[in-house]
Amino acid sequence: MVYVFLANGFEETEAIAPIDILKRAGAEVVTVGVGSDRITGSHGITVIPDVTEQDVLLTDKVDMIVLPGGMPGTLNLEKSAAVQAAMKFCAENGKLIGAICAAPSIIGKAGLLSGKEAVCFPGFEEFLIGAKLSDKKVCTDGNYITAAGAGVAVQFGLALVKSLIGEAKADKVSASMQCI
Repeated sequence: MVYVFLANGFEETEAIAPIDILKRAGAEVVTVGVGSDRITGSHGITVIPDVTEQDVLLTDKVDMIVLPGGMPGTLNLEKSAAVQAAMKFCAENGKLIGAICAAPSIIGKAGLLSGKEAVCFPGFEEFLIGAKLSDKKVCTDGNYITAAGAGVAVQFGLALVKSLIGEAKADKVSASMQCI
């Protein structure tokens, strides 16, 4: 199962594109509302998440968490005890963590990117504490998948699928979507 955490002010493309791609690949995706049962993105699009943060269960059924960026969505995610607990759980149990745009800063501030190749939205590099900063738009290093921003949300989603399910499935989804 994949938990995608959504907080008010999230970047819609960075959340919806990966959710769509993960679902096309057959992943079980559960959207999590942080702070509310109705979440409004940074461009005014409101979504109703599947569950709220109080409903998150950190068990062996969790394979990955995904943190979309956007402002103030990233700051709202970072303040969430449920997000912090999920990150810690994934790090301690070898589960996957994906973050895009400003959201890799949350992982970096937690010290989880030390020695890992990572990327984020320009201006947030200082928060990727100990990371090897990359010029790539999407980076996968071990259990961490990071991406630069909304413009690479589809590539980020495909990288999540590749890490979670495998390259063949990512290629199949990519072809079905006419990605170049």
